Amino acid sequence: MKHRYTTLRLILGDQLNAKHHWYQSTNPDVLYVIAELKQETDYVVHHQQKICAFFAAMENFAKALQQAGHEVLHLTLDDTESYTDLLQLIASLCEQYQCQGVEYQQPDEYRLSEQLSSLTLDGVTIQTTDTDHFLLPLTEIDQYLTAGKHNRMEHFYRAMRKRFNVLMCEGKPEGGKWNFDQANRNKLKPTDIAAIPQPLMFTNDVSDITERLERHSISTIGFSQQYLLWPVSRKQSQALLEHFCRYLLPHFGRFQDAMTTHSDSAWSLYHARLSFALNAKMLHPMQVIQAAIDAYQQPNSEINIAQVEGFVRQILGWREFIRAVYWLNMPHYGENNTLSANRALPAFFWHGKTQMQCMSHAIKQSLEYSYAHHIQRLMVTGNFCLLTGIAPSEVEQWYLGIYIDAIEWVEKPNTLGMALFADGGIVATKPYAASGAYINKMSDYCASCHYDVKKKVGSDACPFNSLYWRFMAQHRTLLAKNPRVGMLFMHWDKLDDSEQAAIIAQAEHYLNDLDAL
Repeated sequence: MKHRYTTLRLILGDQLNAKHHWYQSTNPDVLYVIAELKQETDYVVHHQQKICAFFAAMENFAKALQQAGHEVLHLTLDDTESYTDLLQLIASLCEQYQCQGVEYQQPDEYRLSEQLSSLTLDGVTIQTTDTDHFLLPLTEIDQYLTAGKHNRMEHFYRAMRKRFNVLMCEGKPEGGKWNFDQANRNKLKPTDIAAIPQPLMFTNDVSDITERLERHSISTIGFSQQYLLWPVSRKQSQALLEHFCRYLLPHFGRFQDAMTTHSDSAWSLYHARLSFALNAKMLHPMQVIQAAIDAYQQPNSEINIAQVEGFVRQILGWREFIRAVYWLNMPHYGENNTLSANRALPAFFWHGKTQMQCMSHAIKQSLEYSYAHHIQRLMVTGNFCLLTGIAPSEVEQWYLGIYIDAIEWVEKPNTLGMALFADGGIVATKPYAASGAYINKMSDYCASCHYDVKKKVGSDACPFNSLYWRFMAQHRTLLAKNPRVGMLFMHWDKLDDSEQAAIIAQAEHYLNDLDAL
């Protein structure tokens, strides 16, 4: 380390992109700074594995830059405990190293973007640059989507396929269709469950990080062990990608909505689990997409078009779309609460002790692994919060804290828009409300549940059933206008008044004491 540098370049914890243009050449007058900060551990209560994963990945990235010949300052919580926030740290380092300029990559979270845009230092120039990660530049988002209005993800996805020439053949979609989602809704049969591959898990020793978190009294949720299973380096991330393409992609699409309790791999199934590596930028989205397509195009490949298209849609379509929705609608997006939901989050969200098997399994899995796949998040915990009217702010804080891949740009639209319909339809065309029948269709949760999925009323009636119909009746004025939902009221209207009253009463009984479920 020298005593003086011309330029300080800041690297945030989710900017671990080794291919960034900054690193194409070395400059002894440029100091790269990557720092653990309490402002990042404390803005929400995070899962301990999430903090450990980011901190371990940051440390590995700092070491990799040093090995590549760059000047790097890696600071832990021990080093930054005297600073109130990021801006104070930058100001102090600029003074210490007599820097004439500060450069930073555009943050993906609005709060950090606002914080860094307010940075002013006497005699120091401040510049920002792109992260070189997302496929659609921020400056071009409004060419595809309109702020404050519903934009169809399918239209966006098709535009991205054309723009980047992904799974295209002479200007048309490969396989003759844009979307093969209808082929990807299978439930796992016993023979399918027996064939689920073991997940690739790493053994990253994070004991020094957990000790540091305890020493600095960082509040966390969830469970953690000495060895972290998540990838915390580019090499590990690439290994996870290769594992997915070889062992999981052949059945990914087919079972991407399925859930089970009858496997040691029930938490991972055929999912890629690449979202943390992607969101921390250890992997590039086009790198991931191309790896999947290359596997699909191999001679004698077991991967069909439905499997690879379903995966590509998540990366090229949904991921880019959600980011665009976030930036177009911030900062007021988080204030939306279209359904006027205001109940408190039940206590079992923090320990998983509930008689609802689906909720217990999804929450306990989240606490154990800092992970749940998209259907568990949307149609189990998210669906429950939607039907019971939990305040969007409380649900969002839980999702943002508990999941290893949760960064606000991706978590907020998924929670407020997709799971809770709090944005009134900016993301989704309808609320993703469902009774117990959907969960029973896509899982084996209901077979071992305290509640009876076929009952709407009674002490052992599945809570999702009565809560669903109460939700539909409560919001009928809004929902009946939607052609995708309106027809459901025909079934409700066929019930006599006494049946309707009994179902509503059952739902109210459950709502009066959600913690008892």
